[in-house]
Amino acid sequence: MSDLRFQSLHLEGLPRREDFRVARARLEASCGLHTLAGDLAELAPSDPGDGATLAFDATKGCRYFVQDGEKLHPLVLGVNSVGRLPDNTVIIRDECVSRRHCAIVVHRNGTCELHDVASKNGTVLNGNRIHGPTRLRPGDKIALCSRNIVFLVQESPSDSDKPSD
Repeated sequence: MSDLRFQSLHLEGLPRREDFRVARARLEASCGLHTLAGDLAELAPSDPGDGATLAFDATKGCRYFVQDGEKLHPLVLGVNSVGRLPDNTVIIRDECVSRRHCAIVVHRNGTCELHDVASKNGTVLNGNRIHGPTRLRPGDKIALCSRNIVFLVQESPSDSDKPSD
């Protein structure tokens, strides 16, 4: 994977490094043609003000976030890394959370998946530990150790909902 966030050099010991590489391969396989991360020509223009480009579903105009307490983290189209390292898309400042704990993949068609990236303490979705890529739905609760974050989707109003002139 060309994404430098997912190199395994930070892991000590062969078993964890191999688990991480297997998880990375699953993550890489899920980012096929239906994701097209970086194909910004098909996205609606957006500037949330903080310089981040939000992910938009090409057909619905949705925005995707995770909420950690009071903090709202926008997700981008493609791979969003979650962990305690400062170069993650979503930074969780908690020593129990792995440096690269999990990843959320936002696909261009509007579907989203949660991947555990061989974290030491596992990733739990709605009370169940995940063992492979798992589809996310709005309101899903993701537990990283004792830290809980919520997956949110903001849908833009449809043309029929807008008041007419």
